[in-house]
Amino acid sequence: MSSRSKNLAVIKACGVVAVLRADSPDALVQVAQAIGRGGIGAVEITMTTPGALDAIGECANRLGDEILLGAGTVLDSETARAAILAGAEYIVTPTLNPDVITLCRRYGKVVIPGALTPTEILTAWECGADIVKVFPATAVGPRYFKDVKAPLPQIDLMPTGGVDLDNAGDFIRAGACAVAVGGNLVDKAAVAAGEWQVLTDTARKYVDAVRNARQEGGG
Repeated sequence: MSSRSKNLAVIKACGVVAVLRADSPDALVQVAQAIGRGGIGAVEITMTTPGALDAIGECANRLGDEILLGAGTVLDSETARAAILAGAEYIVTPTLNPDVITLCRRYGKVVIPGALTPTEILTAWECGADIVKVFPATAVGPRYFKDVKAPLPQIDLMPTGGVDLDNAGDFIRAGACAVAVGGNLVDKAAVAAGEWQVLTDTARKYVDAVRNARQEGGG
């Protein structure tokens, strides 16, 4: 099995991707570790974080194989390449850019482009997406996933935007292969206070929500 296939399997097995956005990269290693202890094995550092490439490099150096590290909010192939060279094992975009997909395929990395309409979703898949990120998921809700999966059952979908503990299971039951969670997972007050156990406990709740939904026949 290729490293790309193994990394894709990690994302799907857990079913939760943690999206980290920060005003500075200082605490990202501790945040990633705390989330990892809660059972979430995939962490995405967004490129909107100041010094994001340095943060990715620092996390890659210090965490090694503890966490599957990715880069998010990637808008072009140049940024994707820089993130991969810094240590990102998967790339997530908010929009569909075929050049980014091509670049990730060239480097053997998992790529999760953003799309919303059925046409965009199918186009992303045909371009080589491993998973299609449906964004903003808050605009469409879990029912949309069930509707899209009916004619496009072969496409793996992941909601981003508005995912919380109340609806994470609903998205999985509607056919999502995983969910991406940002602010509802990473409590800023807890991070500021260094209360890492709060993040660990919340991460574990999301993992449990996904697992329970799958046992009920979802995702």
